[in-house]
Amino acid sequence: MSLFVDAWHFLTTGANWGGTGGIGQRLLQHLWYSLLAVGMSAVVAVPIGLMIGHSRRGSALIVGFANAMRALPTLGVLTFVVLLLGLGLLPPLLALLTVGIPPLLAGTYAGIANVDPTVVDASRAMGMSESRVLFGVELPNALPVLLTGLRAATLQVVATATIAAYVNLGGLGRYIFDGISLYHYDKVLVGAILVAALALTLDGLLAFAVYLSAPGTGRLRRLAADSQRKVAE
Repeated sequence: MSLFVDAWHFLTTGANWGGTGGIGQRLLQHLWYSLLAVGMSAVVAVPIGLMIGHSRRGSALIVGFANAMRALPTLGVLTFVVLLLGLGLLPPLLALLTVGIPPLLAGTYAGIANVDPTVVDASRAMGMSESRVLFGVELPNALPVLLTGLRAATLQVVATATIAAYVNLGGLGRYIFDGISLYHYDKVLVGAILVAALALTLDGLLAFAVYLSAPGTGRLRRLAADSQRKVAE
């Protein structure tokens, strides 16, 4: 019971939130690592998913590649990359790609591939080019599924970004690794609670984005119109 009391006391002490090693700084570092990893994953996964989903070719390759990446041990990949490149920010980011790329790749491919074929055929019959069909028809209809893949990737990256502390970087993993090495398990609990809170917050925001992006509902358009009206007022 004292473990939870000590963790609560640490979280509610204002002095622990400030400074270079404070909770606020660690949260920002963890969020920065996570956003970088998700961004890099999107740069790799989204174009490939769009291309294969649109052409309907190479789906078996996508499934095999995504499953192979999921099977890779993130900490093992991190250790291997550190041996090759040394310490720094790049090794943990490359290791986080193994958890960020698969859900984004699967979500992008599935979203594009499952757009109603009659809608796609009608667009081509109207004389649309393949790029206009992809970006003007398929992508808007696939957006909820794509964002669901982004949501899954973000959750997994945030949860796994604690490995940055393994190579002497910051982030919330600092509390976990330092707590284990010093037998301060209340710090380990603090790190776990903060990682979970950050993941749930981002998940809620992305779930709202998925809700807004549903095609045919006009939710995103109404939100934009309301925002413009408030700015004008």
